[in-house]
Amino acid sequence: MQEIKKEKRNEKLIQKLLIVWESSVRATHQFLSNEEILEIKKYVPEALNSISHLIIETDENRNPIAFMGIEDNKLEMLFVTSECRGKGIGKNMLLHGIEIYGINNLSVNEDNPQAKGFYEYMGFKVYGRNELDDQGKPYPVLYMKLEK
Repeated sequence: MQEIKKEKRNEKLIQKLLIVWESSVRATHQFLSNEEILEIKKYVPEALNSISHLIIETDENRNPIAFMGIEDNKLEMLFVTSECRGKGIGKNMLLHGIEIYGINNLSVNEDNPQAKGFYEYMGFKVYGRNELDDQGKPYPVLYMKLEK
């Protein structure tokens, strides 16, 4: 697991992370249509380039298989390829983020019950809800805080 500083983020890396993102989203966000996924995908490179802390996990061939983005103490993104889900990678990354970066809050789509359950398992509790996502779309978002 390593943090990629902003100045080291290049187009090749961003394209590899987009593959991770799309694999993960297609496995977990069944509430999104193909068109919606492709529309959201247009904005992912900007998010990857602007997030303060971008941490990636790679396989034995140094290909990205997961990444998370952190801003202040908030987990902004955590994506694991569909092939690597359920192997403890997301858990290890989140624990690293909590320990090293002080993650104590996050938001998750209400229509992604696996993610909500994962975060609850990791000690996060829902404290708020919004009917719309950050883009104003009708996908309810749950706000969660780490309970210590």
